[in-house]
Amino acid sequence: MHVEVRNLDKHFGSFHAVKDVSFGIEKGQLIGLLGPSGGGKTSILRMLAGLEQPDSGEILFHGNRVNGLAPQDRGIGFVFQSYALFKHMTVFDNIAFGLQVKKVPKSRIHERVMELVELTGLKGFEKRYPHQLSGGQRQRVAFARALAPEPQLLLLDEPFAAIDAKIRQELRSWLRELIERVGITSIFVTHDQDEAIEVADEIMIINEGRLEQKGTPWDIYKEPDTPFVASFIGQSTLVDRAADLKGFEDEAGDAGTQALIRPEYLEVGTEHEFTLLSATEPGVVKHLHFRGSEWLVEVEVGGHVLTTFRSLEKETLKPGQQVRVLVHRAYLFNKDRSWVVENPLKGGPISVMI
Repeated sequence: MHVEVRNLDKHFGSFHAVKDVSFGIEKGQLIGLLGPSGGGKTSILRMLAGLEQPDSGEILFHGNRVNGLAPQDRGIGFVFQSYALFKHMTVFDNIAFGLQVKKVPKSRIHERVMELVELTGLKGFEKRYPHQLSGGQRQRVAFARALAPEPQLLLLDEPFAAIDAKIRQELRSWLRELIERVGITSIFVTHDQDEAIEVADEIMIINEGRLEQKGTPWDIYKEPDTPFVASFIGQSTLVDRAADLKGFEDEAGDAGTQALIRPEYLEVGTEHEFTLLSATEPGVVKHLHFRGSEWLVEVEVGGHVLTTFRSLEKETLKPGQQVRVLVHRAYLFNKDRSWVVENPLKGGPISVMI
């Protein structure tokens, strides 16, 4: 295990920022720390970097405990969301800075900087200053500077937060390719689901200082461990009484069972579009939102407003129209357990414990 964290705990005064967090990361993985603002993501990252000290718990790199080591002795590179470039230095000198501090020979510094200039697509910009660069170019310089000393671990704190949407999209793909080429273990903090899903090998969902779930983007989306993960990843609608949904009455049981319905769990249409009409229930179209390649439909079913997608190839629905609604599956949970249920009215019942 390249990085291992055991029972990490951190307070800032009376605020309990990180609560008994444990995880392991294999060498070469790109991990996304994802969660709402104030959930503890950056605190975990800063403790890994040595910029904050844990109240308790252990941090190990390659099996060696690093709790007492200064940041410069941990073999890490750190990329801040604000770039943190030296304004009075050229691109070349910004990238070379860490190597100069380590007193690396000048010939090797030049060689290493030019390698990174080529790798990060900055060739021809070596003599420019930060104010002469775009936001995306400045962030590339920050990446190159972090990689210059050849760290064993790269830490990135919301690296694309200060960049506009179009450039941010381009840099996501670029970062993924860069990390694969360099082969460095990397952890990045983000609150952007799309960013984490697109870039990360695995995602760790952090909420209120706790690690809710760790896994591949697909596994987390498909089989969330907790109600928070189910509601946080993707689009979901919460139904307070799962028993109100047709086909789920028996599985839902008591009134304390709730349901989360994702748009893809739901199908809406006219009567002639369903082969199993008995599995559907009546609904009313509330709103339609054009999304370019499809419609986002809000439909009221039994007092609950659910959302789903509808192909442009199908008959266009209208607000106020009476329709039929089929809930294919639901994520059910109560105080004791969580489970995914397929609607038994459209086939055999499938209940999966999570």
